[in-house]
Amino acid sequence: MKMLAESIGKNIIKAASWNWKPYSRLILYGDDAGWVLDWEMRELKTICDALGMPVIKPLWKHARQPQTIFYSNQFFLQNDNWLDLLPHRIGLAYFHGLPGTENAGFDRVYNALKKHHENLARIQVSHTEMRDVILQTGIHPSKVFLIPIGINTSFFPFRSSEMKQDARTKLGVPKSAFVIGSFQKDGVGWEEGMEPKREKGPDVFVETMKRLKKDIPELFVMLSGPARGYVKKGLEDADIPYLHQYLESYPDIATLFRSLDLYVVSSRQEGGPKAILESMASGVPLVTTRVGQAMDLVKHGENAFMTEAEDVDALASYALQVYRSSQADLQPMLSAGRKTAEANSYESQIPLWAAFMKGFVE
Repeated sequence: MKMLAESIGKNIIKAASWNWKPYSRLILYGDDAGWVLDWEMRELKTICDALGMPVIKPLWKHARQPQTIFYSNQFFLQNDNWLDLLPHRIGLAYFHGLPGTENAGFDRVYNALKKHHENLARIQVSHTEMRDVILQTGIHPSKVFLIPIGINTSFFPFRSSEMKQDARTKLGVPKSAFVIGSFQKDGVGWEEGMEPKREKGPDVFVETMKRLKKDIPELFVMLSGPARGYVKKGLEDADIPYLHQYLESYPDIATLFRSLDLYVVSSRQEGGPKAILESMASGVPLVTTRVGQAMDLVKHGENAFMTEAEDVDALASYALQVYRSSQADLQPMLSAGRKTAEANSYESQIPLWAAFMKGFVE
């Protein structure tokens, strides 16, 4: 009975799309996790609307004529079932996952790309390191587009001192605390997250906080994101106070940024992270490892501080520099960071996406 219903549904879709031209509509696939990638697809739909490009639901993959499909990440490549979607045009975002870094999943996906790149029409990469790695698969360079993970700056106003204090009052954070933020998913799976994701550097973050505790007696850590159990246990063992906020909606994270004195990225690999631009947009000092699009967007000492991956000493040193600086000292860096965020807003990226879609969606 179920198979019959599915067959009838497919026939209805074929009939309803009878007059569609090939590749005239776009299907967007998020990851249905309610996290970063789903919000990226929301923003991409808004961009497509601005470009006058029809976006349709996934069920229309059964349309009479082949259309175009864009996946929010590359991990669907692990299963060859996606080849059944051909002759639809297939595009994807490939933000992170360097091969040869002791992650079997990253290797499987990369090898699948090497094997099947001729069946793929477009790839979005968010930074130059990943672009260069993708080009080594043999894919034609005309299919690969460098478009950073953008930001909706309307969610992240450049904060004032009053906004900062209001956010702390709302969150119950001590006014005298020096608050360092870490908003990500850095545990394996979607449960407690006691097993760390090495590429996200939760061990580096905890060790950095331990170093800072010696010099910052009022240290306080603000956490958000799922699967943070490893970090929380590390902070508890070191007797470092923290608050873990579970957000109902992504834009709510702006309140957390407003409460911060510093944001720290300690990852070994990244596609973004989005926090690079979120902290810059919010007027929050940033210390980050040289990962993902940070390596392209951060100008060390001008709009943020940047260190090599796993360099706990450098992360702690720059964090202390922020701690010991006045607001006036930091203001030029914060203003430059805001300009970087505005230059990489989704609205500013519309021309980049127009070039990406040309020849992909007819």
